[in-house]
Amino acid sequence: MRFTSERRLDDGVLEREFTLGEIPGILWTPASASAPAPLILLGHPPLGLRRMYPRLVARARHSVARGFAAATIELPGSGDRPRWPDVERARAGLRRAMESGEPVGDALVLPLVDTAVPEWQSALDALLALPGIGGPVGYSGGLISIGIRLAVAEPRVSAAVLFAGSLVPRALAEEARQVTVPLHVLLQWDDEGNDRQASLDLFDAFGSEEKSLHAHLGGHTGVPESAGEAAAEFFTRHLM
Repeated sequence: MRFTSERRLDDGVLEREFTLGEIPGILWTPASASAPAPLILLGHPPLGLRRMYPRLVARARHSVARGFAAATIELPGSGDRPRWPDVERARAGLRRAMESGEPVGDALVLPLVDTAVPEWQSALDALLALPGIGGPVGYSGGLISIGIRLAVAEPRVSAAVLFAGSLVPRALAEEARQVTVPLHVLLQWDDEGNDRQASLDLFDAFGSEEKSLHAHLGGHTGVPESAGEAAAEFFTRHLM
């Protein structure tokens, strides 16, 4: 891991950009801490870190204010990373599936998940080796398919906040039965790009003994501010 920039935000949060091989990322840490901070991995859709930055930094500030460190990485084929034909095909296929109401095929999402999850794990190796950062680790948001695979494959992830979505391949819906960490799942009841029943079925499939579903009226971008507070309290209970 190589840090490429460093700055203090106006609330004292230390923001550092880094690269891990060809993968860009951002790390946010408290101004001071008496003990190593638990880490929250901030997931996001494959739209590029620069485009997602305002939302990511808001989530990071919220996490750091509660004593966590927060980090994110650029997804394959997104942002400044080299174009990846599989991702471009997946995006086009997802658009077609959403417009036609057809099921999401495994080939649309699995290539991204298969590549992104090992990269998250490599980032986790590097982040947990830094002074001032320790476990346990939580995963928050982003593509629910990546969250499912990471929760199954990465034993260092102790809890997860997932944003419900129906664009989940059949293979990953089956993997959901292997998820055992505590889950806090957010569902926008009127999400225009989401099949509500498919989201409910996926929640039912999760194998976690502790899981809660938090549904709010409104479309995809209508998540209320209170939802962030509830998610932060969930991580405080399980990671602090």
